[in-house]
Amino acid sequence: MLQPKRTKHRKAQRKQGMKKGNASRGTRVNFGDFGLKSLEKGQITSRQIESARVAINRYMKRAGKVWIRIFPDKPVTKKPAETRMGKGKGAPEFYVAPVQPGHILFEVGGGVTREVAKEALRLGRHKLPVKTKFVERPGYHE
Repeated sequence: MLQPKRTKHRKAQRKQGMKKGNASRGTRVNFGDFGLKSLEKGQITSRQIESARVAINRYMKRAGKVWIRIFPDKPVTKKPAETRMGKGKGAPEFYVAPVQPGHILFEVGGGVTREVAKEALRLGRHKLPVKTKFVERPGYHE
């Protein structure tokens, strides 16, 4: 699963990276022909990203190429079960990628048809906790 090799700080503040408004970067399909665009804000875990990637690749039977446009670099901490209040913050448990509306999550290209890409991204969409929509690269013609 995806996680940073090294970080500046082991623990991050909770609301950091969850800004209001729409995404200003990563809003266009740059690498492939089709993409999966987020419609709401949320946090996507590294497990969810990997699960969606596997679902997309399985349907396409490795015919095209898949680009993952998000990276989980924000640590989420948890305290052990049945621990009393206080005693500081818990240990990092997993990593998430904060996502804003308009951000491209996955891209598909490399000689796949619109129908195959749409179905593959539909299967990947079901693995994610945010609402998404299928988008095409501007100026795409089959």
